[in-house]
Amino acid sequence: MCHATYPYSGHLFLFRSKRADYLKCLYWDGSGLCLFAKRLETGKFVWPPIVDGGMVLTPAQLGLLVEAMDWRRTVAPEAPRRPVAV
Repeated sequence: MCHATYPYSGHLFLFRSKRADYLKCLYWDGSGLCLFAKRLETGKFVWPPIVDGGMVLTPAQLGLLVEAMDWRRTVAPEAPRRPVAV
């Protein structure tokens, strides 16, 4: 399944260097193109698997990626229970 993404769509475009120590993020905020860049002094960004030439991240996964945390070692909390009507 292929989803077309365009610069004005609100999507973030992430790029990582070959050494995986540099990350760039491009985003259109409605008035111009924003660039966020981060270079790690030590370590590497752990990239999620790319499927069909792209990936979809939740806000939490993006936060882990930007903070250079290894998402493979993080445990997601259990989903909250929904109240049951009595």
